[in-house]
Amino acid sequence: MVGAIVRAAATGAALIAWSLPAWASPTNDLLKALGVPQIIEIMRDEGIEYGDTLAADMIPGGGTENWSATVARIYDADRMLATVEEVFSAEFGDTDPSALLDFFTSETGQQIVSLELSARNAMREDEIEDAARAAFNDLDGTTSGPLAAISDFVATNDLVEANLVGALNANYMFYLGLVDGGALRMSESEILTEVWSSEEETRADTREWVYAFLLMAYRPLADGVVEEYTELSRTDAGRALNRALFAGFNRMYDDISYALGMAVAREMQVQEL
Repeated sequence: MVGAIVRAAATGAALIAWSLPAWASPTNDLLKALGVPQIIEIMRDEGIEYGDTLAADMIPGGGTENWSATVARIYDADRMLATVEEVFSAEFGDTDPSALLDFFTSETGQQIVSLELSARNAMREDEIEDAARAAFNDLDGTTSGPLAAISDFVATNDLVEANLVGALNANYMFYLGLVDGGALRMSESEILTEVWSSEEETRADTREWVYAFLLMAYRPLADGVVEEYTELSRTDAGRALNRALFAGFNRMYDDISYALGMAVAREMQVQEL
């Protein structure tokens, strides 16, 4: 799923059963077909792990049981899913989802979703992520056919820039949470300067991750499938899907990042007493 690639670099970046109002069913049927509930479960697991890293880096004495409980509340899968659903529905609007549903409920579409979920879960392991990045770097700059197909897909969906913007916005919200929580004294312009100082590094890391992920995920696909997926992405419905998914996941990450900043600030102040 194009938008599910969303990866907020500085904030970490099982099926959930839920009931939905009837008016939203076509949109939510599409989210189900895309595997959004499963990707949110993976993102939650990533977030819990990131909470441990954050505590080690920023909280004097490291994490506590209270910190772990706070992180678990912040990465609440039901709330994360509800945020994505709400924003996705608003952004997707009255776009006809029928062509997208036909594709993503097909055998090929479900294979794509399954491969994306497996790759995302696998890349939680450092060794696998490092290997995937190394595989991309070996191909980068060559005339590889698979790389060309992935490059066209990435460009069509603006995946590097969209993920970069999501990461920088999430970083901004984290700093804002630290400031509002009393851990830092920074003006808005100072926060923006700090966030944008990492743009070049974050862009390079994001590009490498996106290509590594896609090359690993789509390797088993038959010839021509990535190109077919790219053509779907070029349609009005495909563009609406991409835009709505990024909007939903970015809002989710922004909310989480701000809450994490506030939580870190509170924990720092408690441990200083």
